[in-house]
Amino acid sequence: MAVVEEQVILRILDANLDRAREGVRVVEEWLRFGGGPGASLAECKALRQQLGRFHTDRLRAARDTPHDPGTGLDHPDEGMRSSTLDVVRVNFARIQEALRVLEEYAKLAEPDLAAAAKAWRYRVYTLESAATGSDLRARLAAARLYLVTSPHPELVEIVERSLAAGLPLVQLREKEAPARAVLDIALRLRDVTLRHGALLIVNDRVDLALACGADGVHLGQEDLPLPRARALMGPRLLIGQSTHAPAEAQQAVADGADYLGVGPVYATPTKEGRTPVGLAYVRYCREHSERPGFAIGGIDRSNLEAVIAAGAERVAVVRAIMAAEDPGRTTAWFLERLNRG
Repeated sequence: MAVVEEQVILRILDANLDRAREGVRVVEEWLRFGGGPGASLAECKALRQQLGRFHTDRLRAARDTPHDPGTGLDHPDEGMRSSTLDVVRVNFARIQEALRVLEEYAKLAEPDLAAAAKAWRYRVYTLESAATGSDLRARLAAARLYLVTSPHPELVEIVERSLAAGLPLVQLREKEAPARAVLDIALRLRDVTLRHGALLIVNDRVDLALACGADGVHLGQEDLPLPRARALMGPRLLIGQSTHAPAEAQQAVADGADYLGVGPVYATPTKEGRTPVGLAYVRYCREHSERPGFAIGGIDRSNLEAVIAAGAERVAVVRAIMAAEDPGRTTAWFLERLNRG
């Protein structure tokens, strides 16, 4: 290999080791101070140290920053970040791109680095999934039925019967109970949802969602602003937002909601005094929002087909299951119809 060509390759390796290490450090700082999974933090730190061991004096000596045309290049998007989730995702992309460059060019000059970069790339995919909640979001996107609980002396038992029938997603909604009582129920629901492989969301209370280890929180229009909730919960956990009109749906998406509550479709005592939005809003969200949307409000056996015909792929129910004579059989009935398409 010509001396000039070798120097170019060494500079490429040096620049991309820098890029990968910087990206890892950005992610690591969020995991450290934002309360990310401990295993992910340890993996991040280990990866950064391993990258550092390959960043040898030989590579650093090839650096020529004054004559690097890339240092003066910029893009408008680089000055914009919408949330901590955005920051973490952008830096995972930076790490993955840098590792791919290292894997290819190191084959020409540093074969051990090339092999390590390939292994690191696959580790980073797993790390990203754990750190950003992409696994949670994939499970959310696959969910068709969402049970929102209402106060009941056998609440946990009803939920467990629904989970046994295949319920993928449940929200604990306790508006009036004291925080300690809600946390007790939440911890019991966390146990049963984990055993059944289902997602658990807590209504309104970010503190209780974090305290019980839930997968996310659901916010109403009068609750904590979504960006504030995201700052507390970090990029991994889910945040849903109730919406009742196109402008609210648009704002929720702009704020980074992971899913939308779409309703109330029909009059319901759960939302006493709120005018139903009807099926037209269900159609609007189906056609205009890229986020998963759950039609909610008075949906039961008698009107589910009309809601599906309006474009709903997902529905959330309260009384239809909580007040059912057989919650398990009712859950199975809803799932069968929602999964037909």
